[in-house]
Amino acid sequence: MEIKTVGVLGCGLMGAGIAQVAASAGYTTVVREVEQSLLDRGLGRIRKFLDDGVQKGKVAAEDRDRTLANLSGTTGFDDLADCDIVIEAIVENLETKRAAYAGLEAVVGHHTILASNTSSLCITELAAATTRPDRFVGLHFFNPVPLMKLVEVIRGLTTTDETYRAAFDFAKSLGKEAITAPDRPGFIVNRLLVPYMLDAIRAYENGLGTLEDIDLGMKLGCGHPMGPFTLLDFVGLDTTYYIANIMFEEFREPVYAPPPLLKRMVLAGRLGRKSGRGFYSY
Repeated sequence: MEIKTVGVLGCGLMGAGIAQVAASAGYTTVVREVEQSLLDRGLGRIRKFLDDGVQKGKVAAEDRDRTLANLSGTTGFDDLADCDIVIEAIVENLETKRAAYAGLEAVVGHHTILASNTSSLCITELAAATTRPDRFVGLHFFNPVPLMKLVEVIRGLTTTDETYRAAFDFAKSLGKEAITAPDRPGFIVNRLLVPYMLDAIRAYENGLGTLEDIDLGMKLGCGHPMGPFTLLDFVGLDTTYYIANIMFEEFREPVYAPPPLLKRMVLAGRLGRKSGRGFYSY
């Protein structure tokens, strides 16, 4: 399977990042959003990231121009017809994803690989919602996509060896390190990371220390780039809460159960950086 043209469903934070790295790697890249204003915002985010890189001397002006030349946006599915792989990076809702797959499959070729950037949903279940479960795979990128080097490649029960290998090689061609993860909630990274963040919240609830001291302790004591509460605010408390509930439903182990404080903060709209306030104020 030779991949030349890449499609991305969704031009939010993750979708825009995926589109950017694909275009930067030399692929003809088409990113689709549901409405023009969202598309313009996402494409503007990509241009700003590249422009900032040029100003800081981290991106050559010609590389920025080449990336943007490889990239186009659309609000329809028809422009994705020639894609060899389409990566879905939309809201974590099964029915919304199913509707998007149906619209996509009406126009793409038989050979096209569908990939999901889901961080929590079952790849086998998503594949079953398509007419090509053999050519469906998980490609889990990390935020911010242009900077984070890891991609988890998840094969469902129906994913063929050829599809898996094509997706794995594609991830590597983007300059990423690819690892193979199991089709279970949380895959590898979130399976280990989410319990750590949840336990930090429980420890804080039980008076272990201040937010600042716990964060500083993990940064300086364990060499983490940021402490658990800074990380929670960066990831999004609503995102963490959502993933934790899915993992708890699957495993039924207390370590995956969302602490009461996390639930209350989500209900209060304190979602982290995205809302201006989480454990810290921004």
